[in-house]
Amino acid sequence: MYRQSISSERFIEIPAPVRAEYRRWRPTPLFRASRLEQALDTPAHIYFKYEGTSPSGSHKMNTALAQAYYYGRSGVREMVTGTGAGQWGTALAMACHPYDVACTVFMVRSSYEQKPYRGTLMRLNGAEVVPSPSTRTEVGRAALRADPESPGTLGIANAEAIEYANGRKEARFSIGSGENHVLLHQTVIGEEALLQMGLAGEFPDIVIGAMGAGSNFAGLTFPFYRASLTGNTGTRFLAVEPDACPKMTRGGYMMDYTDYSGVTPAVKMYTLGHTFTAYHIHAGGLRYHGAAPIVSAMYHAGMVEAISYPQTRVFESGAAFARTEGLVPAPESAHAVAAAIDEAVRAREERTERVILAGLSGHGLLDLGAYESHLSGETVDVAPTDEEIKASLRLIESL
Repeated sequence: MYRQSISSERFIEIPAPVRAEYRRWRPTPLFRASRLEQALDTPAHIYFKYEGTSPSGSHKMNTALAQAYYYGRSGVREMVTGTGAGQWGTALAMACHPYDVACTVFMVRSSYEQKPYRGTLMRLNGAEVVPSPSTRTEVGRAALRADPESPGTLGIANAEAIEYANGRKEARFSIGSGENHVLLHQTVIGEEALLQMGLAGEFPDIVIGAMGAGSNFAGLTFPFYRASLTGNTGTRFLAVEPDACPKMTRGGYMMDYTDYSGVTPAVKMYTLGHTFTAYHIHAGGLRYHGAAPIVSAMYHAGMVEAISYPQTRVFESGAAFARTEGLVPAPESAHAVAAAIDEAVRAREERTERVILAGLSGHGLLDLGAYESHLSGETVDVAPTDEEIKASLRLIESL
């Protein structure tokens, strides 16, 4: 996978055993949200690429299976990881089975408590699930000493997983987003969508994806970005992040670590600082402090755009989508839904036709507690202050 991360090859073939596993649910559907269009009274055509049909319910299976295959073939007997909302941990637990590899997952504590059935699903598939920060590692113990009530972050969970894996001879750390090889594995989404949009006879004017560390956004948009360069289409690419963790819209473009403890190599990316702790919103998969280096470089160069949303607006959009299209989007995916709705409303106001493609990265059937909070009026909007962000960034200015 390291060789994939630095490869200059235009395409890298998916191994036959991984393709065989993909055939269980791929290709995933691309559908036109015609009822949502009618409800918005918009001239826009809105399409969604739906990854919720995978066994784990999200796009994370695409790289989980590839990583389990490569690690298993190299003799690794246990894969260890950190997970935010639990979608990645669930996918990795499921992916380890075909290759007879054990799985240990450090799950961000706030999500572990908010989404208990994610933990159940991981354990059902043979994984050990540890709420993070934990007392299993020095990283976790240090985080708990600093804040005994810490909700955890993906940076802490990954740091615990790295430390834990380093202490076990046949174990290796695995990561679900941000790294080059992960973004590569996820482009199967966009490659399929390119062909499917071709069958529909349309090409998007804007491609939208929720933005955590970047695998979902890159997986959908990168193939369309390539096609737009050769086709001169003028297509826009929009990354959507939460107000609570606005690494692209309010962070700094600088060298930083990808984990809380700083044991990983520092890379240049948009970041809020590797020790930044985002408020524990329901979209736990987007609470990562940094953006993938490739996505960050593209954003810095003006090749892609970014926007952030408060979580009440996100859940309003997710609920509207559920009522019109009959699918409950994951809170992470609902960020892309919110942006797609805004683009469709803008098309209505400007009286212009517009083709919108958004990534529906997973279903929200294990996130109904979050939707219940929304329906009962308990969901609140939270965001870091400018001073909090500046203080966090000052800690890494010397890197």
